[in-house]
Amino acid sequence: MNGIMTAGGETIEPFGRSLFERPSERALSRVGVVDVGSNSIRMVVFDGAARSPAYFYNEKVMAGLGQGLATSGRLNPEGVERGMAALRRFAALAEGMGIKPLTCVATAAVREAEDGPAFRKAVERETGLKLWVIDGEEEARLSAQGVLLGWPDAKGLVCDIGGSSMELAEVRGGKVGKCITTPLGPFRLQQVKGGESGIREHIRKIMADVADRLNRNHGQIYLVGGSWRAIARLDMLRCDYPMTVLHEYRMSPAAALDTVEWIAGKSISEMRSATGISQSRMELVPLASQVLRQLVETLKPKSLAVSSYGIREGLLYEQMPLGLRSRDPLIEAARFSERQMARMPGFGKRLYQFLEPLFKDASAARERLIRAACLMHDTTWRTHPDYRADACFDNVTRANMAALSHPERVFLGLALLHRYKNNRSNSPMAPLFSLLSDKEIQDAEVLGKAMRFGAMFSVKDPAEAGALKYQPGKALELRLTRIGVALMGEVAEARFRALANALDVEPVVTEG
Repeated sequence: MNGIMTAGGETIEPFGRSLFERPSERALSRVGVVDVGSNSIRMVVFDGAARSPAYFYNEKVMAGLGQGLATSGRLNPEGVERGMAALRRFAALAEGMGIKPLTCVATAAVREAEDGPAFRKAVERETGLKLWVIDGEEEARLSAQGVLLGWPDAKGLVCDIGGSSMELAEVRGGKVGKCITTPLGPFRLQQVKGGESGIREHIRKIMADVADRLNRNHGQIYLVGGSWRAIARLDMLRCDYPMTVLHEYRMSPAAALDTVEWIAGKSISEMRSATGISQSRMELVPLASQVLRQLVETLKPKSLAVSSYGIREGLLYEQMPLGLRSRDPLIEAARFSERQMARMPGFGKRLYQFLEPLFKDASAARERLIRAACLMHDTTWRTHPDYRADACFDNVTRANMAALSHPERVFLGLALLHRYKNNRSNSPMAPLFSLLSDKEIQDAEVLGKAMRFGAMFSVKDPAEAGALKYQPGKALELRLTRIGVALMGEVAEARFRALANALDVEPVVTEG
């Protein structure tokens, strides 16, 4: 396990021993992390130290510690006051939740301010929390690890923008490569002289140096940080995008540049009223958008992807053994959901095995969605029947799940909708269907109706009641066992016919 390198060169282990040594701890531990950044201070508590952990608690305070640091060399006094109040609260919350230790990492503002050491001592004295100050390269590495938590196969460049700095790191093959830090945070850019043209030239020179150090052949750039997320939310608004989940939101370089121009023509108040983004965050967006412009123009990526995972998730990833890191976050999250919320945990695997003959030609990407759907098929059973279909769709499309693109979210949600409902006409979720092709919509309906039949055909194991044989373009055969003959009542027959109709084949039922 790698330690965290402090600004003074000391290697420390803020978590102590690994949180993943015993299965009981992986299932039960609540892990608390505080990220003291230049603009915001956030506390996150992960519920269970698993491959795809749930967010038990998440609170942010826009303290603005780094405001004015570039000119004064000191932390913003108002930010210190707000930050101290936030950390006192976080320490009390952690105590109330029984979280020990609460790991606290401080980045650029505390690292660079002349009164940063005094702030650290005051925090420890007043709250008992110990701030681990990391250098820029380590900040970049941890942010990149956060991206790997959400995208195990991430390949490209991670770009994490904060208030006072911007860190970049290469990722490939599940590993973090070269890491660098730059002074391209909006707080620093506020102090650059020469007006808009001076700022633009300043950014251009730094980005040219970045390109020399990290090359220009990164097809994918992963955007980490609140300012990037705010820009992505504005891009959604500009494009009338039907979903507001920011994690894994994709922008083409051309779209990103169009949004930068669009932002330039809007006032802060206009953008705030349309999105609900805080004043302190929105004030940094115009400068951050200029950084994004130059990032695109200099490095020429093929695509930009927004990551809601960063340093905090990177600290959690730091503790994971390789075997756990290699697991699929989506499947692990689906297993967790089944274990916590399904009526009969474990049935999802048996349902998948029963339906497998229908999907023999599925790609690996589609197969994992089918597996996840089967695991989650019964996790909204407590919802009122009138709302169950829409509830499961809403849960999946808005859930904090990793390794799931927006179209994949909609596909999974639509399949689960059809698990509870034969048709999707007049669905309030219809605008999101536009993220799928007609073929994908049809495939999701087939999967949903397959689960709808299989889930009620047998409450123990569908394979004990029968077996499916699918002949594309011809027939769907159900061979019933002795137990299956008794189970094949009117409702089961109707759902089997509906599945065959969705496949556009003849339903055939045989015995023996």
